[in-house]
Amino acid sequence: MSSVQDVLFKTLSDPTRRAIFERLCRDGETTVVALTAQAGVSQPVVSKHLGVLKQAGLVQGRQDGRQTHYSAQLDALAPLTDWTREMTGFWQSRFNSLEDLLKRMDQ
Repeated sequence: MSSVQDVLFKTLSDPTRRAIFERLCRDGETTVVALTAQAGVSQPVVSKHLGVLKQAGLVQGRQDGRQTHYSAQLDALAPLTDWTREMTGFWQSRFNSLEDLLKRMDQ
């Protein structure tokens, strides 16, 4: 597994961080204040999670006066999408081989 995938998996392994990222994916650009209102954790905790997400390339911040508006960077998920596709192909091949073996054993 590449280091980019490691970073993405580690970043999204935290449930609060994943929930923040999912909310940005669903709802679009929003502020820390708006994220904090529904996160169930304090503003400093939300800001810390946003920093980790930003460092991993999963979110981007845009300054507007005194507020930063955050948005999800869906293209950053490409390494995980590629990995998932690769693993799906791997396991599908294994299951097909097992199915062939079982059919031969039944004959």
